[in-house]
Amino acid sequence: MAMRATQRLDVFLRRCSASTLSLSHGHAPSRRTTHTDERNNQDEHRRKEDQGSRGNNEQKDSTYWRNLVRFFVPFSLGAVASALVINREELTPSISARTMSGRRRDFNFIADVVAGCGDSVVYIEIKDTRHFDYFSGQPITASNGSGFIIEQNGLILTNAHVVINKPHTMVQVRLSDGRTFPATIEDVDQTSDLATLRIQVSNLSVMRLGKSSTLRSGEWVVALGSPLALSNTVTAGVISSTQRASQELGLRNRDINYLQTDAAITFGNSGGPLVNLDGEAIGVNSMKVTAGISFAIPIDYVKVFLERAAERRKKGSAYKTGYPVKRYMGITMLTLTPDILFELKSRSQNMPSNLTHGVLVWKVIVGSPAHSGGLQPGDIVTHINKKEIKNSSDVYDALADNSKTLDMVILRGVKQLRMTITPEDP
Repeated sequence: MAMRATQRLDVFLRRCSASTLSLSHGHAPSRRTTHTDERNNQDEHRRKEDQGSRGNNEQKDSTYWRNLVRFFVPFSLGAVASALVINREELTPSISARTMSGRRRDFNFIADVVAGCGDSVVYIEIKDTRHFDYFSGQPITASNGSGFIIEQNGLILTNAHVVINKPHTMVQVRLSDGRTFPATIEDVDQTSDLATLRIQVSNLSVMRLGKSSTLRSGEWVVALGSPLALSNTVTAGVISSTQRASQELGLRNRDINYLQTDAAITFGNSGGPLVNLDGEAIGVNSMKVTAGISFAIPIDYVKVFLERAAERRKKGSAYKTGYPVKRYMGITMLTLTPDILFELKSRSQNMPSNLTHGVLVWKVIVGSPAHSGGLQPGDIVTHINKKEIKNSSDVYDALADNSKTLDMVILRGVKQLRMTITPEDP
């Protein structure tokens, strides 16, 4: 742009100098006198010399100014162009490394939640005292789950299905700093699927308890846990529903409105906290149906359980097996209600269209009779001993029968399989 402006200015100066020369030649005086020819010749000669010297001077002046303009104009135009470019860069919005710095600190709110409450999450192992590892000589892990510390003196909250119904086992808790302690079961409520453990240690990081009654659908939540011994595994999502009745899930004898979330609750996350963005536990992770559908026990219901347990401890009544002892199969299951069946069929192409009832096997404990018999997570049990299975109560009734084996019909994808499982006696 600067070179183009210089060329135009050069053409303009040439035209001006040419017009100046033509005017000077046109207005030169030409006198005729009656003097002698010699005098006229002398005067004419002088006039030509004067005109030549004047023309040379004018040509030198125009050349001088033209060269001067050619020298200074590019620098002036370059400075003006640079100023315009700088102003344009300042006015035009742009994304640069300078403007993006600090976004990790400002917008990683989930990482802030985990940093504030992750130390209170624990890993729970259920050790089988009848089987030992060949190399270490320690009891092998039969199952695992998560929990979180609610009192500094070692009181831990978790799911009941994580720690009970496993004969010949012991409970072991590993803290976030790697320390491991044996745990004793203090209170169990099978109806609500809640339990508390106690470890002999003090001054622990405690999880604050929030209010599930103030939750709104669409609110961000974070599910914490330790699946497969991986400490502080984090999944995030939103609250899909705050009032998912237990009857809709096929869970009888439970008067609980579960929290539904799309945050993934995996096997080892059971018993871990569901946390809001203030770092407060607003639920206890319970179960996952499929991708995008998970459920948690509301913390307001948990507080009622904790109050009753505290009153029982004040009265001096130690924990005893307050739940009915049943034969052990080693699965966690969920009744397939019409709503859940509709969701499963809409999300998966491997669901048979004629499926109308059954229970979904959500978790299979390694080394259990169900695991030895071939059951896998995701299987759907439709019949046991030629009887239709419509909910989880039908499975418990089959376990209570005197038959030594359970002949099952299951669906694994679109395939129908038959298998026999021998439950363990209590």
